[in-house]
Amino acid sequence: MTPKPLAGLHHLEAFLEMMSAERGAAAHTLDAYRRDLSDFAAHVRSRGRNLGKANTEDIRTYIVSLSESGLKASTQARRLSALRQFHRFLQDDGVRDDDPSAAVEAPKRARPLPKIVGEPQMKKLIDVVSALTGPEGARLACIVELLYASGLRISELVTLPLAAATGERRMLLVRGKGGKERLVPLGEPARIALKAYLAERAEFLPVANKDRADRFLFPSRGADGHLTRRRVGQMLKELALKAGLDPTKLSPHVLRHAFASHLVAHGADLRSVQQLLGHADISTTQIYTHVQEERLRMLVAEKHPLAAARRKR
Repeated sequence: MTPKPLAGLHHLEAFLEMMSAERGAAAHTLDAYRRDLSDFAAHVRSRGRNLGKANTEDIRTYIVSLSESGLKASTQARRLSALRQFHRFLQDDGVRDDDPSAAVEAPKRARPLPKIVGEPQMKKLIDVVSALTGPEGARLACIVELLYASGLRISELVTLPLAAATGERRMLLVRGKGGKERLVPLGEPARIALKAYLAERAEFLPVANKDRADRFLFPSRGADGHLTRRRVGQMLKELALKAGLDPTKLSPHVLRHAFASHLVAHGADLRSVQQLLGHADISTTQIYTHVQEERLRMLVAEKHPLAAARRKR
């Protein structure tokens, strides 16, 4: 038996025409809207209504059905976004005087865990970079130590003023997002690497625009006067290859994540890590709770009296 055509699809066609004519939506975007809204139309028909008469409960049950079918939260959110745009169009066009999608909450997207390198891999990287010689080796060793030992953002590192890192400093004054300043501790290995690099730094000063480049800890002959984020990324990938690691899994941001994750794994509290990273909100730092949870699980498994009793059986 041939299925009946979906009622209310003339509203869908009008919506797609508007998206094409007024908003210049690309063909693949229009195809995606058509698929998503046609799927919703079929759901609404199964509940005895047509696409133009859908209510809030229709939308809620549709989102639930997407979740039960195993679709990712990001896909569910995309489809709900399409429904919101469609129903706003119906309102603007005078087809209906309400928006049934307005009261439907978007599915919460799971925050992806940060990419990190483990402590053994980090040790191998540091061993390899420490063995490099000459000005290039000293500079790269300093970069790795500052990223991993201080958790700097790459933008903070490349624009670090020379004045912030000279002298016998045990703390680094860093200007982060929004111009906010914070103090970051400099451990002994980082101070040693910094001192070795400063002895070679003059090799990287350009002949032209020397005064401008001389302001930065990591000067460059480029237009910015300092190393670029892209160049540091390239240097780290080259280092990964020398250390026998996957270069696609190493970047400046990965070293920042490693700094935070390894601190939490060794007992640091999230508030302290938040301050060191320069996060404005603790919710941003909470991506590292998976490390904290694993550490607590291992602590209970190793130290709890009942766990010890079970091991003796």
